[in-house]
Amino acid sequence: MARMKMQKVLPGAYAPLLGLEAYARTHNDKRTFELVKIRASALNGCGYCLAMHTRDARAAGESEDRITALQKQWRDTDLFSPAEEAALALTDEVTRLSADGVSDAVWDEAVNRWDLKGTGRLLMAIIAINCWNRLAITTGLEAEDL
Repeated sequence: MARMKMQKVLPGAYAPLLGLEAYARTHNDKRTFELVKIRASALNGCGYCLAMHTRDARAAGESEDRITALQKQWRDTDLFSPAEEAALALTDEVTRLSADGVSDAVWDEAVNRWDLKGTGRLLMAIIAINCWNRLAITTGLEAEDL
């Protein structure tokens, strides 16, 4: 059972995150958006968000092989397009920021595949899911709460 439901306790604080989510959802390719959400949620160990986004990806026709790969070593497969790989590499590095931040190689490949605006939009989706993951984990949301 969740410790709290932020949207009820602090709706004014919750609303801007919903706005970021809405922006990211409407400005990114639906399939890539869900891939990014699943990957970041897997890296962060957020069962609530992982359950939500695997459900949404399945409903959108995503394959079980690709969903499973996102929860393990997606780089060891040939299941993703070069653009998706660039988005996932960016997701990995933003989610697990090193002391040096995001590498130039990963950033440049994302911009090469998605252009500057597209990379910015992906970045907003990655930032949003990382916020959601931290909120869900901290407040004790679980997949059963969906």
